[in-house]
Amino acid sequence: MLVSNSTETLTPQALAATEIGVSPARRAWRRFADNRLGRWSLWLFLALVLLSLGAELISNDRPLLVRYQGQLYTPLWQDYPETTFGGDFETPTDYLDPFIQQQLQQNGNWALFAPNRYGADTINYFATQPNPAPPSRANWLGTDERGRDMLAQLLYGFRVSAWFALALTAVGVVLGVLAGAVQGFFGGKTDLAFQRLIEIWGSMPELYLLIIFSAVLAPSIGLLLVLLSLFGWMGLSDYVRAEFLRNRQLDYVKAARALGVSNGAIIWRHILPNSLTPVVTFLPFRMSAAILALTSLDFLGLGVPPGTPSLGELLAQGKNNVDAWWISLSTFGVLVLTLLLLTFMGDALRDALDPRKAQA
Repeated sequence: MLVSNSTETLTPQALAATEIGVSPARRAWRRFADNRLGRWSLWLFLALVLLSLGAELISNDRPLLVRYQGQLYTPLWQDYPETTFGGDFETPTDYLDPFIQQQLQQNGNWALFAPNRYGADTINYFATQPNPAPPSRANWLGTDERGRDMLAQLLYGFRVSAWFALALTAVGVVLGVLAGAVQGFFGGKTDLAFQRLIEIWGSMPELYLLIIFSAVLAPSIGLLLVLLSLFGWMGLSDYVRAEFLRNRQLDYVKAARALGVSNGAIIWRHILPNSLTPVVTFLPFRMSAAILALTSLDFLGLGVPPGTPSLGELLAQGKNNVDAWWISLSTFGVLVLTLLLLTFMGDALRDALDPRKAQA
């Protein structure tokens, strides 16, 4: 019996034969996985997002679990008055208070804290250094000008930025695909009317509208999401429109029409799956633009409500406190790392979905 040599190099014809029966999505994923930089960027970005989801378990001023005088308490999920742990007041317990910490360490009592013992809005009133304080054993990355822990601010601020970008990208994709599909499929007067509408709408001063609405309405993440979504779909709609204009002339679309398939079914089941390449490639770059937009607006004071962890606000603090180098350096590092990961992912997706490289 002949045994083939496993180290023998396969010819291009043999490699092509092994791809028979493999779906286009599977082949695209293989090409994406072959890009080590893009693959590791995807895993690292997903790991950062998952860590930010569990931010309360990583950075929090409340204990995860407390055993006091034989009873178990869960301060992370429930507020307890100071009198519960031997204090004198009915106010919520400050677990950074030296007296409370002493109470939780004696007579068999114990408390399980998060690795970083500061939350998003925690101010340590018992700090020994003025704010902003440099990195120390108590605050690993220092504190900002308000006395908040920088590590907690970066962790929670990244979560706000990442999920805002995901939401803005999702809304932009839905609106962009819908507008581009209608223009490209129907063409003619419909396409002409949409194009003129997009030109008029795109000439609106977006920043001025943000300033006006920020002055009239209370700032909120929802307001930002709505305002930015009104303008964030136009770039993608042009790509989808071009794909639909090209694909609607192909034979499989003409055959579907001849068989009496409805326009909605042709768009949804036939043309759209073959027009998703620019949409998928667009996603990481759209997320990068959303994070930059939120950071820029927060830097200008037009973004999230006061008190919300924000990378843009930290950059503004760094500008106002040049001597506090740890504020600008750590915030800039998180922002650059996030944008680099998204850029590498976008480049890998673009190469994986490029038909010219797929045939190479």
